[in-house]
Amino acid sequence: MSLISTSSPSSKTLPILRGQHLHLWFDHEKTKALDDMNYAISENEFVAITGPSGCGKSSLLNLLGTLEIPTGGTLFFRNQNYHDIQDLALFRRQHIGFIFQSFHLIPTLSALDNILVPTLGNSQQKKDVTERALDLLNMLNLGGRSNHFPSQLSGGERQRVAIARALINQPDILLADEPTGSLDSINAQQVLDILCEIKQQQSLTIVMVTHDPAVALRADREVRMRDGKALDMTQVLT
Repeated sequence: MSLISTSSPSSKTLPILRGQHLHLWFDHEKTKALDDMNYAISENEFVAITGPSGCGKSSLLNLLGTLEIPTGGTLFFRNQNYHDIQDLALFRRQHIGFIFQSFHLIPTLSALDNILVPTLGNSQQKKDVTERALDLLNMLNLGGRSNHFPSQLSGGERQRVAIARALINQPDILLADEPTGSLDSINAQQVLDILCEIKQQQSLTIVMVTHDPAVALRADREVRMRDGKALDMTQVLT
């Protein structure tokens, strides 16, 4: 089953991400995570991946982010085969930002230094990336919290720091695994508002795993999964 959007604008553009006949097995092929899955995700699209625990949502996200290698099938980024990418770490740093449910901030680093972690090894001047990090903090209403450590921040503030960290290298794609799962409803709504605004401002493509129907309703499209397959696709008008 194809996951390509049925809307006219998306179907006329080259997908930024595409997968053909993807399989993913673990434990020496005893556990199947993805089963002959096909997908296509358009530029500047917000796709919500939903389904029960263990259905393959996070596995698909890991494949998209090159954190896992498929057992079978082919993945493409703007028609470039993932197998032809020689340096996957560099590819991730240049094109993909990650947001996790548990934030994954380094407790001994300030908010500003946590945001700068993905820039380590970049050729950019430290002054330039620091200015961009401060701009992101200001945009996320954290301008006065740059020197605070994660333990000094609320859950919503920590997630916003994680968003800034994911955006610091100006990625094309944002992959988010339950980014609102650890937040109360008010903070979850604020995080979604921020992501939707950034998507429009920066032409960002967002793929988000979520269990929350309210989160899925904010997406351009919902893809429901079960047993490593896509059950259907729902076009959501926003």
